[in-house]
Amino acid sequence: MIEMPEFDVKSTRRAVRRGVARTALRAVAIVVALTLVAVIGPVLLQKRSDRADRMSTVLGVAFELYAPAYRLSFTSCCEMTPWSMGMTMSGGPLRAHGGFVTQGGQEYTITQTFFGRVSGHLPLGASAMTTLSYALMNVRTGNQPKEDQRKVLARLPAELRALSVVEFERPLDAAALKAFEARHGVTAERVVYEERPRSIPITWGYDMDFSLPDSQPGDELKNFRAWVDLLREHDDANLRDFDLTLERLRRAAKDGLAYAFVDTLTTVGELRKVIEDPLVRTVRVADLAYDLEKP
Repeated sequence: MIEMPEFDVKSTRRAVRRGVARTALRAVAIVVALTLVAVIGPVLLQKRSDRADRMSTVLGVAFELYAPAYRLSFTSCCEMTPWSMGMTMSGGPLRAHGGFVTQGGQEYTITQTFFGRVSGHLPLGASAMTTLSYALMNVRTGNQPKEDQRKVLARLPAELRALSVVEFERPLDAAALKAFEARHGVTAERVVYEERPRSIPITWGYDMDFSLPDSQPGDELKNFRAWVDLLREHDDANLRDFDLTLERLRRAAKDGLAYAFVDTLTTVGELRKVIEDPLVRTVRVADLAYDLEKP
């Protein structure tokens, strides 16, 4: 017969405590592991492939097209949380060259959810009603006709540089636009590629292709088309948040026709000559650069 050992209360208590401790440690380890999976896992998934690069390339440029009256620059990308990814851009209203410019400008954040959708309220857009915004929205409306704008230019000092929108009677192709620039010594800093009266039209500038891997300086239409070629059908939902659609962008890129352009360098005196060109429908002045230090 096997003799049963005497019951040891202290040993039993120690064994129970060890068992409880091991169980508690296992439970804590499981909770920590699940927490890490829940927090770090989504972040790693958001970093997969070229997701961050694509955010800056697609949404960053879309934001610039959404606010063509502003000069924006890329600040940072991408701030990760378990459920979102954010990029920051900064800048301020486009002004006549040599005019007052706020250093640094304001920062704007674009947020994309874990599922790839733009979230929250987007700043600027049609709500950013600068004088340049109004000038762009007036393209193809017939407002501010040539005869009225001649009078505006006549009463302004000829030496002042102007921020202007030069609208054509008929849209010009890329070659005709370059010939027009050369003939008048003007610079089409941003080109309106869409007829969209009373709304912000698709407007592309040489400073809007900062994230394109193979941008071609001096061939902005080619860069615009290259960006549009990067877009996919699933981008359309996000583009609509920027008051854009794939259909409009693809049509504008394919046609490549300039309805108007934005110039920040040309003086009022030079614009008086530009407005007399038969190709020009009107010239809208949105800002003037006045040098307060000039004697």
